[in-house]
Amino acid sequence: MDTYMKCGSLENARQVFDKMYTKDTISWNTMIGGYAKFGSIKEARQLFDRMPEQNVVSWNAVIAGYARHGHPEEALELFKHMQTAGFESDRITYACVLSVCASLLSLQQGKRVHAYVIKDGLESDIFVVSGLIDMYAKCGIIDEADQLFQRMPNRDEAVWNSIIAGHAREGHGEEALKLYCRMQREGMKHDRISFASGLGACASLPDSEHGKLIHAHIIKTGFEHEGFTGSALVDMYAKCQDIEDAVRVFDRMPHRDSVSWTAIIGGCAQNGRSEEALNLYCLMQSEGLMPNSFTFGSVLSACASLVALAQGKQVHVHIIKSGFESNVFAGSAIVDMYAKCGSIEDARQVFDNVVERDLVSWNGIIGGYAQNGYGKEALKLFEEMLSVNMKPNQSTFVGVLSACSRTGLVEEGCYYFHSMSQSHSIKAGPEHYACMVDILGRAGRLDEAKDLIKSMPVEPDAPIWGALLGACRIHGNMDLGQLAAERLFELEPQTSSTYILLSNIYAAAGMWEDAANIRKMMKSRGVRKMAGYTWIEVKNKIYQFIAEDRSHPRAEEIYATLQALAAPMKAAGYVPDTDFVLHDVDEELKEGILYHHSEKLAIAFGLISTPSGIPIRIVKNLRVCGDCHNATKIISKVVGREIVVRDASRFHHFRQGLCSCGDYW
Repeated sequence: MDTYMKCGSLENARQVFDKMYTKDTISWNTMIGGYAKFGSIKEARQLFDRMPEQNVVSWNAVIAGYARHGHPEEALELFKHMQTAGFESDRITYACVLSVCASLLSLQQGKRVHAYVIKDGLESDIFVVSGLIDMYAKCGIIDEADQLFQRMPNRDEAVWNSIIAGHAREGHGEEALKLYCRMQREGMKHDRISFASGLGACASLPDSEHGKLIHAHIIKTGFEHEGFTGSALVDMYAKCQDIEDAVRVFDRMPHRDSVSWTAIIGGCAQNGRSEEALNLYCLMQSEGLMPNSFTFGSVLSACASLVALAQGKQVHVHIIKSGFESNVFAGSAIVDMYAKCGSIEDARQVFDNVVERDLVSWNGIIGGYAQNGYGKEALKLFEEMLSVNMKPNQSTFVGVLSACSRTGLVEEGCYYFHSMSQSHSIKAGPEHYACMVDILGRAGRLDEAKDLIKSMPVEPDAPIWGALLGACRIHGNMDLGQLAAERLFELEPQTSSTYILLSNIYAAAGMWEDAANIRKMMKSRGVRKMAGYTWIEVKNKIYQFIAEDRSHPRAEEIYATLQALAAPMKAAGYVPDTDFVLHDVDEELKEGILYHHSEKLAIAFGLISTPSGIPIRIVKNLRVCGDCHNATKIISKVVGREIVVRDASRFHHFRQGLCSCGDYW
């Protein structure tokens, strides 16, 4: 029977077992252990329940079987029965149960097991203590894990790996790296787990220089082509924004599994190479590999970045077919994708169908409504979230305050900002102050915004001064705008938007010489203006336009469409707003420049390339200009099409001559 078990022949082993006239404890345990090892956990439990006299080996076999084959709750339940039945646990029992607590992030149960360990005098057992350290580290109680680690007289590789990985997970990258180097100095042998932990520490910092040193060590020890280590290398380089090296490592991997594909797809999505991420996803499928929830999350992020709604819907279908729709992580990613593609109705439908909503799901839908300009709906969802006893975090309030900012809900914004500390014990961070400066500034309450900045407990950062400068641009406040710009020149001297906004303030006031001087300063400092461009997805392909672009194969049709729209647009009330042409040229030339902005070219292409009645969705990498905003309202009315525009900060939904922002943007 034992021979059959070692060969994995459960059926033959069972036949021998059933024919045995006398079955001793060893026979029962051999059969139960075999079933548990090879995943036949139901049969293992049935035999266990029939066993006339169980011992610790019997209990351990079934508990380990449950743990190994995806039934952690059942493993914990059986451990509780073991305690109440009076059986004494051993080091194997505790190590197994602690790994279950770690996988479930069940700190409370882990502490109970720790108490049993102390009671049974096993706190100095390296096997058990390794499990305790891993449990506390994975549950985020890194101080307790550290104390146990420091008290250990002898440490094996598993203990080192657990404490290094724990620090990396908690964002203590420097401490994790110190421990990794200390492990090396103490002569411990690195394995694939310790390499991955060290690389994870580099990724969390990020620190590609140390990552490259670990990479060299990996090559020296022959682990470079090992799948787990290769995936960790790809992830490290991607998170250090060294995507070229990430791609090189991935391309050299002889065997690529779902983890390595997910790492490179996620890396491309995180580093602005969304089209490449989608292409890699298609290649992954062509190789017959099954995506996991993290793969889907990265692919949906790429779709959201490109506002590739059609491709996002295809991925959604794939998620349903793969059985991941009920997965909380995948569900949140779907909500986020639809919201960032401007299809808030689809986002809400998916959110409403999520059975178990976590904080990420709530934050996603609240932020989605905020970004799409539906501030009051976002606040209603926030109140609904509180009513089901879901505790908000800092990210939640970024969404709430953004909703107030984008829809002019000034008093509501002030209320929720103060409620953070007073009602929810959440300390406001720089991002919340930036939202409040934006709320007050957009409403013209610039002095209040300035006073708020002065009252901050920490030094204001660039986004805060940027929000104030943007408000000064809207309201033409030159003095305060100059102050904000000076601070930004100190903090981020190479950021082009500061120079452009200040120059625009001067130009709007007719101070052409001052505007020219700012642009000269920009040039002398080697600061380059980010080119404005707009893209649109048509039939799963992305088309990009710049102002005055004539490179598209259908350029003649595009320009002819804009020419044909000119008369009905003017008849519907469109007047080109030449204030948005910040050059000292005559009015006629200004109008010509306005008509050929990238937004209008993309809309014209959408009109000739998509069936009537279907919304046109475009993306602008910068803030949409005021004239294009006015023109798009009129176009939506003239052609009877919904036009969705996502710019650098928000969505605009244009229908029948109106915009969802209510012209408050």
